[in-house]
Amino acid sequence: MLPDVDKVCMQVFLNEFAKTLNEEIFLIMDNAGWHSGLIFPNKIHAVYLPPYSPELNPIERLWRYIKDHVLKNKVYDTLENLEESVCKFLRQLPGEMIRTICNCDYVKL
Repeated sequence: MLPDVDKVCMQVFLNEFAKTLNEEIFLIMDNAGWHSGLIFPNKIHAVYLPPYSPELNPIERLWRYIKDHVLKNKVYDTLENLEESVCKFLRQLPGEMIRTICNCDYVKL
């Protein structure tokens, strides 16, 4: 797990992720500040969404699903308890369910 959400950690993620790829991919990215100025490894191509368009970002659908099933109307005693609940929920979600939740007409999963 990376310690921060910033350009340095995003670059580490991209470099490590590229090592696992057998083919080229297109990575859909929003315009978060840490997404600019990155050096993309040969196997990864960035596709940037238009500014202020969360409805086009497939991951936003998953965040909504997590909020509805893990966070809504619940209080966690500690940040660690919250993190544990979200991680446990994600581990139990079948891949096909994640594909269904994140499905967009313009993305073939």
